[in-house]
Amino acid sequence: MPVQTDAELERIFEFDTIAVVGCSTTPGKAAHDVPKYMQSQGFQVVPVNPFADEVLGERAYGSLDEVDRDIDVVDVFRPSEEVPGIVDDVLERDDVQALWLQLGIADDDAAARAEDAGLAVVQNKCIKVEHSRLRG
Repeated sequence: MPVQTDAELERIFEFDTIAVVGCSTTPGKAAHDVPKYMQSQGFQVVPVNPFADEVLGERAYGSLDEVDRDIDVVDVFRPSEEVPGIVDDVLERDDVQALWLQLGIADDDAAARAEDAGLAVVQNKCIKVEHSRLRG
């Protein structure tokens, strides 16, 4: 079942490490500014961007399967049509607890696969907006 209540969102914000798939090196883009905000709120941000060596002062990884540290939440800033492949990568890991698809990003079938695997799933919501609303 998808995450629907504020209490369920709050549980996601108890985690520490967020891998940001599609994390941008460009200030002013949501895919840069949102992870920067989350980092400023105490989260460990793990950028996933195959075109960067470093983002927000953190080592950037080319893909989720290259990340050699534990991840709690995967936050996606990629087009909806890429979500099924990202979910495949998420399901290959045994550490991810939640999948967050940013505002404008959704794939019900892929989300259902993640939910069936026991992950909390949020679609079509901004993690920064929800965090600042609940914790601001």
